[in-house]
Amino acid sequence: MYGNYLDKAAKIVEKKREENLKFEHARLTAEEKDDLLLKFHPDRIKKQFVELKIGPNKGQNAPIELAEMLQAKPRIEPEKIDLKHIDYESDVLVIGGGGAGTSAAIMASEAGAKVLLVTKLRVGDANTMMAEGGIQAADKPNDSPAQHYLDAFGGGHFDGKPELVYTLVNKAPSVIKWLNDLGVEFDKEADGTMVTTHGGGTSRKRMHACKDYSGAEIMRTLRDETFNRADKITVVDFTAAIEIIKNDKGEACGAVLMNIETGEIRIAKAKVVIIATGGAGRMHYQGFPTSNHYGATADGLVIAYRAGAKLLYQDSLQYHPTGAAYPTQILGKLVTEKVRSLGAKLINKDGEVYIHPLETRDVNASGIIREVREGRGVHNDVQDAVWLDTPMIEMIHGEGTILKSIPAMYKMFIKYGIDIRKEPILVYPTLHYQNGGVEIDKTCHSSVKNLLVAGEASGGVHGTNRLMGNSLLDVVVFGREAGIEAGKMYKKIKLSDNLSLKHVKDFEKERTAAKIKGNAVSPKVLPTYHHGNTEFDKEIPGATL
Repeated sequence: MYGNYLDKAAKIVEKKREENLKFEHARLTAEEKDDLLLKFHPDRIKKQFVELKIGPNKGQNAPIELAEMLQAKPRIEPEKIDLKHIDYESDVLVIGGGGAGTSAAIMASEAGAKVLLVTKLRVGDANTMMAEGGIQAADKPNDSPAQHYLDAFGGGHFDGKPELVYTLVNKAPSVIKWLNDLGVEFDKEADGTMVTTHGGGTSRKRMHACKDYSGAEIMRTLRDETFNRADKITVVDFTAAIEIIKNDKGEACGAVLMNIETGEIRIAKAKVVIIATGGAGRMHYQGFPTSNHYGATADGLVIAYRAGAKLLYQDSLQYHPTGAAYPTQILGKLVTEKVRSLGAKLINKDGEVYIHPLETRDVNASGIIREVREGRGVHNDVQDAVWLDTPMIEMIHGEGTILKSIPAMYKMFIKYGIDIRKEPILVYPTLHYQNGGVEIDKTCHSSVKNLLVAGEASGGVHGTNRLMGNSLLDVVVFGREAGIEAGKMYKKIKLSDNLSLKHVKDFEKERTAAKIKGNAVSPKVLPTYHHGNTEFDKEIPGATL
């Protein structure tokens, strides 16, 4: 139960539910979408972005919070770091323990490489684990990778790199088979046929899911496979990469690591480095809540940028339209798009269906923001919002559908006395995905030699908007591609003895010349939700915190 005011507001939705269930809102025209995005999408608010003064993307815009990290002081003082004392040595160094990092580690080890996987939390503590709705793949008779390409490329406003979108959609069916063979428990019919559903912006039912625990199930399987390869993959957790190490030729050849519990500095040397550090939701751009895990602080972008890697679409973020907006305890938590694909519609305070529920995410997010700003939102003491009319689901599909298909959603709300089978829920956009990142080619190479990037830390796969189900696909497809590529590369590369942090010193000179002020240090490593000092804030040898 919501309480007096919200109970009355919910009654308006209940009263018009039968009528709204029959009403099908028309899709917006291209012109209507463009106008809505221009007026209401957070990416279009010019004052929330600043021009980068230094680095490979000098002259381009970035969110204020990201720009500060890209141009901040390094955490280390290079002259205090002993690069002759090597703590870890491997053929392939993978930075990040989510879906992309584990996929890369598995494929590199399959090629015979000795792999070191470092992650600042634990393997599986990643946005992959928190993805709910599903993973796209055109593997049904009425579908094709070509159709998937048109949906993904168009959904990204035709800004994606064509070769990356091509790789994404063409590798998708084989990735689903690979995951299934590894043991992922996809939803299936009694005869073994995989169940597929629609997502926003998709023209075919190609969403493969595991109830609404899809990311957790995929991550469970990849994590287990990683640990099963302990003879080839060494995992070091609670350890953040805070700087890329290069050799005298300017090639990536390792990383400076920091134990986040003790602050101790360690040196890792490798033939190939793969960045798979995930997203940036915990940067809380523009003050938005986030659906992201605790470690999503754009570290990969920062260390790659300082090493000289070019970024692409760093000014494009995805605000998932349906983040929980009530109660406070779950503010920003993801309400999977699968809720809308099952039939729940978005309703304003007047009980009106104001938009089609499966418009692309940027369009639906902008629509919600419009309704709230123009006074048609539902006022409450947490976050003004709109309704997502979840009881519609069982009116369409029958009693028991919610517990069968989206049990995580039911459990998330019932803890606070809200039964989504009987009551609508309040939603507002939540910072969900980093559309842009380090620019890569189809085999995950960045502009720095021997530095590969995969997953959410890369840019170009989704253009400037991502469709549901293409993120889990992205992390596995390009995680695998990075691992396969590294598995080929390491055999032709000798471990370098000439380790250098000269690029860090050069970056500091750029900062001075550009007169960049402020005491911020980067990478951020972990978000700050406290006031005052903690153990993590204290100075440690060789590092500035």
